[in-house]
Amino acid sequence: MRGSLVSAALLLVLSALAVLIVSCAPAATPALPVRQPAPRPVKVALVLGAGAARGFAHIGVIKVLEENHVPINMVFGTSAGSLVGSLFAYGYSPYQLQKMAISIKKSDLADFALPDGGFIKGQKLQDFVDRAVRYTPMQKLKIPFYAVSTDINTGKEVVFGKGDTGMAVRASCSIPGIFQPVDIGGQMYVDGGVTCPLPVEEARRYGADLVIAVDISSDMDTSRPDGIMGILFKTVDVMYAELEKEDASKADVLIRPRVGMIGSGDFSKRDLAIMEGEKAAWKAMPEIMRKLNALKAEGRPAGYSLSLAR
Repeated sequence: MRGSLVSAALLLVLSALAVLIVSCAPAATPALPVRQPAPRPVKVALVLGAGAARGFAHIGVIKVLEENHVPINMVFGTSAGSLVGSLFAYGYSPYQLQKMAISIKKSDLADFALPDGGFIKGQKLQDFVDRAVRYTPMQKLKIPFYAVSTDINTGKEVVFGKGDTGMAVRASCSIPGIFQPVDIGGQMYVDGGVTCPLPVEEARRYGADLVIAVDISSDMDTSRPDGIMGILFKTVDVMYAELEKEDASKADVLIRPRVGMIGSGDFSKRDLAIMEGEKAAWKAMPEIMRKLNALKAEGRPAGYSLSLAR
């Protein structure tokens, strides 16, 4: 009898403990859905090629891109492309750029000197850019900007992305025989067009998903050059046109303003160059929008538009 009571009491205690343990056990947490990482936003690069005075066409292209709210996340420029690109990346609107282009004179950019590796020193060009961007270093411009130059000692292209904006543009624009080479940190630099007149691959290396390139060198001026400066510019034109062929084929969208009637040193046709840039950009707009819409359909959102970048 006593054993039965003990057994019953023990069973009761064990049952109570079991109930207590079960009640204190943590409740099962429902599995949460696995969240996929958000797609990386599309990076669109605007690549502005070399071409001296034909570079005014770049302004016309930028006008049309802004009107259509095409997103631009980085700007690459060689030679004349670096000059326009630096001002645009700083924050000037296309209409401000056009006003600046119409009012600028050769004497604002060219400081002629006795030939010492070139007829033009380039300091005026550097000072002009630095004043225009209010001495903002490259890494602090509103849109990431990269200027392409050539290391004369190694023969390799060099991409400047930080430091003195005016100096980088000066190095990128220092056409051999016309501008004197630029000394930066003990290295001598000349025009980026010597090695890379249209830096499409460079834009890809810096993460561009979509490259819109503006080629202003392939449509060459066929007139006979006059004087030594004319001959030098003509020689550079031939070099640019040949080197640019391969790079141009690698762009996602290629814009080619018809500026062959404009000599590299001819500032008198800047209105025409801007207009031809606009016409070529409008012609390319359907392809640009098709490429952007295809990326959007893949779930790749585009970055900010030019108008929102300011």
